[in-house]
Amino acid sequence: QVQLVESGGGPVLAGGSLRLSCAASGLTFSNYVMGWFRQEPGKARELVAAITWNSGSTYYADSVKGRFTISRDNAKNTVYLQMNNLKPGDTAVYYCAAQNRRTYIGGYFQGSYDYWGQGTQVTVSS
Repeated sequence: QVQLVESGGGPVLAGGSLRLSCAASGLTFSNYVMGWFRQEPGKARELVAAITWNSGSTYYADSVKGRFTISRDNAKNTVYLQMNNLKPGDTAVYYCAAQNRRTYIGGYFQGSYDYWGQGTQVTVSS
């Protein structure tokens, strides 16, 4: 079955950096758009960043532009989220998700995602 397993979360001081990883199995990774979402308790889930199957296009939420970078290694079936200059407002559970490229509409990354990971907690303290 499909599995998406996140890692790399944890506590960090404001201004610090973390690199999240999401290892995928059970699917043809190179056929999927990959996204990173986050959710704070009591709030809606937010798309933070996304990347097309060939890394040709990316998306970033305004709140993370210039600080976060999404990348992928299709040979390793892994997507990454490099997070720099972290702020307390970045505290959340971060999830990776996969969207089949057949359902991807060019430039629109907020569509329906087919598979989700269990999430990894990121806690940024001031």
